[in-house]
Amino acid sequence: MASTLAPPKPQTAGAGPPPGPPGGGFGDDPQPPPQPDEAAVALRRYRTGMWLAIGGITMVFAGFTSAYVVRKGLGADWRSISLPPLLGFNTAVLLASSVTLEAARRRSLEPAAGAWLAATAALGALFLGGQYLAWRELAARGVYLATNPSSSFFYLLTGAHALHLLGGVAALFTVALRVRLQRVWRRRRAAIEATALYWHSMDALWIYVLLLLLVGR
Repeated sequence: MASTLAPPKPQTAGAGPPPGPPGGGFGDDPQPPPQPDEAAVALRRYRTGMWLAIGGITMVFAGFTSAYVVRKGLGADWRSISLPPLLGFNTAVLLASSVTLEAARRRSLEPAAGAWLAATAALGALFLGGQYLAWRELAARGVYLATNPSSSFFYLLTGAHALHLLGGVAALFTVALRVRLQRVWRRRRAAIEATALYWHSMDALWIYVLLLLLVGR
């Protein structure tokens, strides 16, 4: 007697899900990539923007230097001027401002950072006031912008530097005020670091301008 055998049914009781591909099952939720720290991203962006600005300023003063050297060697109408002694005091004030700003940078997350930033801005304003007095001293001697090529370049170089430093003073006062008013500011360190980078570069630029004027006489 013939009998028909039915195919065996697959056993499902207690069976787990089918194996998935290596590295995780089909139903696994993908892990999100780690997010970069907001403060670190801000610091990197601020520094990049500041380096671009410093590069542009450097190119401007490189052009001034080339014109200064070429014009000095062109003719006998170049008459060197005696630099105001006040420039030495102004230089000391500006160097002191770098010291106070470095103190603010090292304490960027502390409440005292605002006071150090304000002190730096005040020293910067004192430097600008000293530069104005130096220009007045030259004017009292009868040395003006159009007196001779040497005086023209003196006013051009020192005036251009003062203009860029004025922007730094405004930035310092702004950051100092915000640090004082806001205890929680995620981008505080990035703002202070970027401002310090600009300020130190302006200090170095002033030393360069002063040496150029001294040697170029």
